[in-house]
Amino acid sequence: MRFFHAALFALSIVGSAHAASPVATISPPQLEQALKAEQGNIVVVNLWATWCAPCLVEIPDLMKLEKDLAELKVKLIGISVDEPRAATLGQIEALRAQRFPGFNTYARDKTEVDTLVSVIDPAWNEVVPTTYILGRDGKLKTRIQGKKSLDEFKAAVRAAAQ
Repeated sequence: MRFFHAALFALSIVGSAHAASPVATISPPQLEQALKAEQGNIVVVNLWATWCAPCLVEIPDLMKLEKDLAELKVKLIGISVDEPRAATLGQIEALRAQRFPGFNTYARDKTEVDTLVSVIDPAWNEVVPTTYILGRDGKLKTRIQGKKSLDEFKAAVRAAAQ
């Protein structure tokens, strides 16, 4: 079953920039598998929440980043850190569909948020937005906290691509 979810996750992030898959939950093992599947790409993982105004402002920039730097093989993965309740999953999907229809994002499953994020960063300090840039080798290159500009994100991705 884990392989099935990881395969679905990997397929969904490869999809068109105009058609995102519905929001699904993701567990730590699924996140590990998805990140392994993306080795060879520069992966931008964005932790966000529906209640986080700076998060909602930077999502369009991150989507543009993925498009603008497609030649560097940049892949964007969004992960909502909202509380994992059925109603919340619907709220996340409604917000994504209304404001960011091309944004492939996931919601954490019932796992504690720190446990999920520790797949990438065991020292995460629960600040959102937090964006991680992973190099082609799958290793963490940069942690960016707080709202940043598109140019700042581009510079971080270009540095990770070298």
